Amino acid sequence: MTDERTAYGWGLASVDAAGNTLDVWYPELTLGPAPAEADRGNHNFGALAHAEADARGVRRMPVFTVSKLDEPIESAEDAYLRLHLLSMRLAKPNTLNLDGIFAKLNNVVWTNYGPFAVDDFALRKLDVMNAAAQAGPLAPRADVNVLSIDKFPRMVDYVVPTGVRIGDADRVRLGAHLSEGTTVMHAGFVNFNAGTLGVSMVEGRVSQGVVVGNGSDIGGGASIMGTLSGGGKLKNSIGEHSLLGANAGIGISLGDNCVVEAGLYVTAGTKVTIYDKAKVAAGEPLETVKGAELSGKDNILFIRNSVSGRIEARYRKTGIELNEKLHKN
Repeated sequence: MTDERTAYGWGLASVDAAGNTLDVWYPELTLGPAPAEADRGNHNFGALAHAEADARGVRRMPVFTVSKLDEPIESAEDAYLRLHLLSMRLAKPNTLNLDGIFAKLNNVVWTNYGPFAVDDFALRKLDVMNAAAQAGPLAPRADVNVLSIDKFPRMVDYVVPTGVRIGDADRVRLGAHLSEGTTVMHAGFVNFNAGTLGVSMVEGRVSQGVVVGNGSDIGGGASIMGTLSGGGKLKNSIGEHSLLGANAGIGISLGDNCVVEAGLYVTAGTKVTIYDKAKVAAGEPLETVKGAELSGKDNILFIRNSVSGRIEARYRKTGIELNEKLHKN
């Protein structure tokens, strides 16, 4: 008997001429101890798997991967399995060990023909276009369109979760966790190991490690600090029925029923004055604290006083309510 958390499944790996794994697609994954080799069944990839390289110089190979979810990532196959778990909603953000993920993933040229290796892309592109041209002058154009050069592909090319709307598929990375009822508008962005835990509107940026609670709204152009750029380990989050206004931002967590007014950025070091009506009426001085002291607390309205210019935290009794019809996806 073991308490070790594991997941397993058959994947279809793209392997370049140098033997590097460019990507792995897992149609299905299972949580729990992996079966013995004799009991794993067939991968069912059929003709999709081919040991000979295509015009991209890529072979597509079946791989059976077992991942120890609490241990550091061991391989590209392991990394892709964990990213799939997140996007398949089999794991929530910040519940898997993703240590080493950048070292295990290769930089890839993502195209309409699938992944290419970066090093010989120009020659391989020519091979693909020549192969397509041999089909005749009436064949569809063989242009190779580069979608991105990155370690992470688009989520929807691997996992299409039910009950969501995504305005621009390029802006949601594999490893994003989108709960049913989530709408990601065209300018919204959701990174890997981040996402929503309920019905949510995402018009801004949800960075790595950030989770957004049920009934909350990330306004257009808004931003939530993640952990990648600064190298920190603090995970910011937004609770339920909260609003991060358009072009606003936070470097702290918001609790439930909170609002940050449009255009206001609140970080851990921001000086925030706690507005107290009773103290104001009595002519008493108001308390000023750093934003970090209000991180994660419920029922707060963050605003910039348009007269004094100071940033204030005021009590807010209720949270926001999203349009139910809009998010019935």
